[in-house]
Amino acid sequence: MTASTHAFHLAQLNVATLRHPLDDPRTAGFVEMLDPVNAAADEAPGFVWRLVEDGAADATGMRPAGEDVIVNLSVWESRAALWEFTYRSGHLEVMRQRRAWFRPPSEAHLVLWWVPVGHLPTVGEALERLAELRTHGPSPRAFTFASSCTADEAASNPQAASPQRPERAAARGERPTPAEELAAGEPAAGEPAAR
Repeated sequence: MTASTHAFHLAQLNVATLRHPLDDPRTAGFVEMLDPVNAAADEAPGFVWRLVEDGAADATGMRPAGEDVIVNLSVWESRAALWEFTYRSGHLEVMRQRRAWFRPPSEAHLVLWWVPVGHLPTVGEALERLAELRTHGPSPRAFTFASSCTADEAASNPQAASPQRPERAAARGERPTPAEELAAGEPAAGEPAAR
């Protein structure tokens, strides 16, 4: 993890729907790029953290958003650091070829939000932010590169930097929904607890 003097880091989630399974020869070009691109991210200026499945080098085996949907969740020191890696590194080559491997998105597939330094977002928190962006559009809680907000704007919005918790279900006297449990960082019914 890289040291930072900022009170917030930028979290990002992007999801992509595979055209073919990862072990299909038509997806081989993407699979071949995974290790070099992830290694470049790990060494990129401003990189803080990325989601990795237990016992794996990446998160491509995780399917929290659907059986054919892969997720990429990471944290960066700043918007500029993430932008530089995304659009000015070997990652750009993956983006240029994405149509061969992934279905065109029909809704928002990338969400950004500010997190306190030291906070590593859960997949549930990230999916909640994406759902919020899809439902309500950009806000200090969930935005994109094109609709970006600053860490100061997020800090001035008390709801922006904290994940919502399942108090709504508790107030109703009900068990939280799986989405509410995931947003709280708790395992949904039937899912193993995170380590």
